[in-house]
Parts: sequence; structure tokens; C-alpha cells
Amino acid sequence: MKTKPDLSSAQLWNISFGFFGVQIAYALQTANISRIFQTMGADPKALSFFWVLPPLMGLIVQPFVGKWSDNTWTKWGRRIPYLIIGAAVSVIVMCLLPNISSMSSVFWISMLIGAIILMLLDTSLNMAMQPFKMLVGDKVNEKQKTRAYSIQSLLVNSGQVVGSVLPFVLAFMMSNDTAVPETMQGNAFGKMGEYISGSINTGIPANLTWSFYIGAAILLICVIYTCINVKEMPPEEFKQYQEPKQEGKNVSMLSLLKKAPATFWQVGLVQFFCWAAFLYMWNNTTGTIADTVWNTLDSNSKAFQSAGDWVGVIFGVQSVSAVFWAAMIPRFKNRKTVYALSIAMGALGFFMIPFIHNQYALILPFALIGCTWAAMLALPFTIVTNALEGDPHMGTYLGLFNCTICLPQIIAAVAGYGFMYLIQHFITGGEGGHKYIMFISAALLLIGTFCVFKIKETSGIASNTKSNK
Repeated sequence: MKTKPDLSSAQLWNISFGFFGVQIAYALQTANISRIFQTMGADPKALSFFWVLPPLMGLIVQPFVGKWSDNTWTKWGRRIPYLIIGAAVSVIVMCLLPNISSMSSVFWISMLIGAIILMLLDTSLNMAMQPFKMLVGDKVNEKQKTRAYSIQSLLVNSGQVVGSVLPFVLAFMMSNDTAVPETMQGNAFGKMGEYISGSINTGIPANLTWSFYIGAAILLICVIYTCINVKEMPPEEFKQYQEPKQEGKNVSMLSLLKKAPATFWQVGLVQFFCWAAFLYMWNNTTGTIADTVWNTLDSNSKAFQSAGDWVGVIFGVQSVSAVFWAAMIPRFKNRKTVYALSIAMGALGFFMIPFIHNQYALILPFALIGCTWAAMLALPFTIVTNALEGDPHMGTYLGLFNCTICLPQIIAAVAGYGFMYLIQHFITGGEGGHKYIMFISAALLLIGTFCVFKIKETSGIASNTKSNK
């Protein structure tokens, strides 16, 4: 089996550049879904059920995208066709999502439409995201993978910065941070926002609506750039870098799971606790800081919408911190050390959040959480793809590995209703309670920190006896 050649810095960047646009869309979704549904009148306890849909679709879609793309050879490549389809659907659905409240005057129908559109958005985003991870596995050698995934992490977090702060910036430009379009006033941008928001007849703020439109446009441009500048290997060349004994298309996913290296499962256990913790963050941050900083539980109030805009800012802080920490990760000689340290920093950040009552002081805990996020994006895929180096079923394996991202979110989302019920019943007297969920996130990350030390790193499918202790 031949070793893949080194790629230039430009080639490494081009492989992942489209991820920048995909993550703008993803950031807009994660920072604003709870806000949108609460603005429409959803019960805060029921928000967790809306969050079941995104990881559920990832659980279904990503393994099949991986398996199908492993066996797809077209003149456009094996991964690129799935990227194109996913991005195209994402652009359409992003333009629909902020307008769901105008699609029906009946509350439950609006909620059902919103759930369906959210499901379609996450399905398409999962289809668009998966090829980028597979392209690194296909084209990058083991020596450059940490750098390649760090570049991917940098672009991911840069995209999340843009997607997170976009509603806040547009709110400033439009002089609009209320969910009632008719109250907008002020400068020319405000009048433009008032006209546009009124014309689409939606209760969602104009700044949030236009954030989704702008994000969709950037996503389209970035994916086109990647498709033009990245050329995948033809089948004959690609086979030179695979283990011949592993050939065969008709291998079931269950068979592959049975043969998966131990590293696959060990990293997956860490993933479980990390992604469950972040699901609770995405679900509960708006309600938490609306309560602790803006002193409101009213989702229709101006204060709640201001809190929602500020969530975008602190999520942007998280992403900026992740950008810098991603650049530091390759400097550590021991991946497990920096992995454990990064997760522990996030645990501390989550623990601090409920005690903070100043919006600017939230910068510190979210900067710490950003370090965890950087490690979650870069290190698991580095460790797992190194263990799978040379396996022709790598795309399928990575699709299956993404279940370690999706499954914990599904479990956490279902459990979230129970947690909120218990908190409201025994602690808060029937209202709020989002801030207490942050302690659960802190505990989950602390458990994940200890699980890191159980990982035994391996290098290549033919040498699973090597380990980096």
C-alpha cells in the first residue's frame, strides 16, 4: 500500500473551505432554533423534542452517505455529488425556516411545519457536512491529518462566528431586537427591515430572517468554490492507497462495526458525553441568560429577543476561542493530554454560567467552552481516521462514527424533558429552570474528561497494536 503524498497548504484549505459556509448555516440553526420556536409560543419543556430531529436525521443520513459514497465513482468524484445535493437543499430550506410562522395561523400546524422544515434542514446539512470529513480521509496522509482537521476546525469555527453574530449585527443595523415587526423604527435600515418583515408577514424578527437568507447565499458560494477547486482521485489511483485484502463492496454496516478498531469505540464514548452536554447548551442558553442576565421568562418580550441576539454573540465568542485553540492543539505532543484538558475547560465554563449576571462576563465561560468545541471538531476524527488508515470503507466508518455525535444528542433531548419537568416541579415552582441544565452539561463533560484516558491510539488497519499512551 502506497503512502499518500503531502498536500500543499492551499490544497488542504481548499478541501475544507466549503465547510465555512455549511457551518454558518449550522450556527444559525443551533443558536436560533429554540428562540424561533419559543417566539412562536412553544412550551420551554417541549423544546428538547424539537432538538431530537436534527441528530435523528444525522443518525439516519450520515452512515448511508458514507456507505453510498464509498461505492460512488462519477466524473465529479465520489464525495462531491453528495456535497452538491446537500448544499442545494440546505439553501432552499434555510430560506423557508424563518418564515414558518407565516405558513399557517393554526398553532399546532405551524409547529408541525417548523419541525418538518427543521428536519429537512438538518438532513441536508448532514449530507453537506459528511463529504468534507471524508475528503480529508481520502486525500490526506496520516502525517498531515492533524493539520488538515485543525484547518477544518478553523474554518468551521470561523463560519460559526459569522453565523452566530449575524443576527446581532443586523439587529444593530435595523434598530430591531423585538419580535414584533410593526414596532421597528429608526434609520433607513430599520425602515427597510420594517417593510421586508411586514411583507413576509412573520413574527420572527427581520434581522433573524435576513440572517438566514445571507447565510444561505454564503453557503452556496463556498460550496461552489470547493467543488471547482478540489479534484478527487480516480478509482485506479485511489486503490493504490488501500489495503487489497479489504476490498469488497457488499460488506454490511453491522459487519464493519464488529471489525471496528477499539479506538473507534473508545473515542465514541468520549463523544457521547461531549455531544450530550452541547445539546443542552444549544437548547437552553437563550432561556438561561434571559433569566440570569435579562431577568425575564417571557419569550414575547423585547428583553428575551435581546437575550437571543446576545446568545449569537457569545456563541461567536465560543467560536473565536475555538479558532485560537484549534491552532494550539497541534503544538501538543500528546493528543490525549490536550483532548482531556480541552474538555475539562468546557466543564468549568458550563459550571460558571448560572452564576453570571452580566452579559459581558459571559465571555469567559464561553471562551472556555470554545476550547472544548475545538477539540471535539479536530481530535476525534484525527484519532479515528488514523486508526482506519488504508481501509476502503473509511467513508462508511466515518458515517457510522457520526452516530456517536447524533445518538447522544437524541438521548439527551429525550431526557431533557424529564430534567426540565423535575427542575420546574421541585426547584423553580413551574417556570424557567434552564440555568440548572448547565450543571448537567458540566457533569457530562467532567465524565468525558476521564474517559479520554481510556483511549488507545492506533495507526492504520494493519497495525492496531500501536498505541500512544
